[in-house]
Amino acid sequence: MKIVLLVIGKTNQQYLIEGILKYQKRLQHYAKFEIIELQNIKNSKKITKTELAKMEGKLILNKLEISDYIILLDDKGKDFSSLQFSEKLTSLMQTGKKRLVFIVGGAYGFSNDIFSRCNERLSLSRMTFSHQMVRLFFVEQIYRAFTILNNEPYHHK
Repeated sequence: MKIVLLVIGKTNQQYLIEGILKYQKRLQHYAKFEIIELQNIKNSKKITKTELAKMEGKLILNKLEISDYIILLDDKGKDFSSLQFSEKLTSLMQTGKKRLVFIVGGAYGFSNDIFSRCNERLSLSRMTFSHQMVRLFFVEQIYRAFTILNNEPYHHK
């Protein structure tokens, strides 16, 4: 199974880029992992929040395959501990799906089309984080999940 993190816009803070690359490199040992960055909508200040979410939704839908298992990173999603997330990841990998796609939406969230297409929603926290920070936090959590699954000493219980 390939794990994909689909995001709107590029990461532009060097310290975040370095952290993301660190965990991406570590993840290569465990799984096929890719981050797909979709281009920001140009002139987004001239359109409504709803229109922006719809336009971003179309960009996202164009990158999805019919067989993808889609999980939205959403503050109203289900909460997991790191141990629970590692168990969830294991069960998802055993489904035989070709791709597991986690999606970070734009600043105004997801369109109804994306909510309709998703299989699940996952919350990293009830707190709000920048979309760029979420990328680093989530890549680290995927890495942590694999170390838990492999009984490696990264995660302390």
